[in-house]
Amino acid sequence: ATMFKRYDRMAKQFTRIGKEIAIAVKAGGPNPDDNPALRRCYQNARSVGMPKDRVEAAIKRAMGKDTSNYEEILSNPRVDTIYVGTPNNTHYDYAKQALLAGKHVICEKPLVLNPWNIDGLADIEKDTGKRIFSILQLRLHPAIIALRDKFANSTKRHQVQLTYCTSRGRWYHASWKGDDSKSGGVATNIGVHFFDMLGFVFGKVLSNHAHLKSPERAAGFLECERADVSWFLSVDRNDLPESVQGKKTTYRSITVDGEEVEFSEGFTDLHTRSYEEVLKGRGFGLDAVRPSIEIVSNFRHQPIESHSGIVHPFARKASAV
Repeated sequence: ATMFKRYDRMAKQFTRIGKEIAIAVKAGGPNPDDNPALRRCYQNARSVGMPKDRVEAAIKRAMGKDTSNYEEILSNPRVDTIYVGTPNNTHYDYAKQALLAGKHVICEKPLVLNPWNIDGLADIEKDTGKRIFSILQLRLHPAIIALRDKFANSTKRHQVQLTYCTSRGRWYHASWKGDDSKSGGVATNIGVHFFDMLGFVFGKVLSNHAHLKSPERAAGFLECERADVSWFLSVDRNDLPESVQGKKTTYRSITVDGEEVEFSEGFTDLHTRSYEEVLKGRGFGLDAVRPSIEIVSNFRHQPIESHSGIVHPFARKASAV
């Protein structure tokens, strides 16, 4: 009898959370990054052991006919452009279908998980005459543009250290973002913007080394044309520096030759500006996207080489724990 009571309680909890998910998605959309209410639903689901597939099914149901019936959208002659903001591993298929249906595409990062997917999309672009654009918003940040202009013609080799720590909470690992087969892992899901920025500022990546891979963290070393870069990414709040713990949930830092580059502000409108650039015919297409996708794809397949290149101090600390 106790077992049946427990199952009954779980069923009621799952039903309640499913209803909360429906309300959250309809009010704020299916992306937990932009929807605090949905993040709380993920946390609640994890606390009662609600399976991920049931959570994702609840989200799909909440999205309703207008967004779940993709074929109907693609066949609508009034639709000119498709926006793809689904889990990372689905981007290629959704974008491919849209191009073949005669639609332009705006796709969230990472555009795809592997470089060969870009080759396939490029062929479809040529055949259909339609374009696909991705959101590379850091290229529009004034501080990053100034950094690129400063080092564009530099003949000196620079030493760069990139650090990004953000407290994503339990919802992150309870969602598809915590599933490497869907997100590509921390380096892909969180890092792709930064890798695009590094190539944008310091030139082509010549070598790529992996120092740390875990569900919460990633770290490595990149040899670019004009810089040696040690980098560290984390979604664990315990990695936030003591100076910001309890004050901020995100820490961004870039140092070049020991000097801090200030870019902590100015992120609020970058997505909007990215869409505006697409509408003006200045969006970032496949050629712009390729380098960062090559970096994250290569990193995923690299063995751990803990002593190759310059190791980020946060990576040394995390590896020692």
